[in-house]
Amino acid sequence: MNSGMTLLCVERARKRLYQVQKKYGFLTHPKVIEQSRKLDNLLNQYQTCKLKS
Repeated sequence: MNSGMTLLCVERARKRLYQVQKKYGFLTHPKVIEQSRKLDNLLNQYQTCKLKS
């Protein structure tokens, strides 16, 4: 995945994290933690893509 696509996925995951946190109300809920990890992984992928460029 190129950096542009990864960045788009990061933005979607960030929005989803906000939605999940709002739905479950607290940051320690398993669903919020799961989405946070997904966002972290995408951010790591983006950083890797940027370093390769």
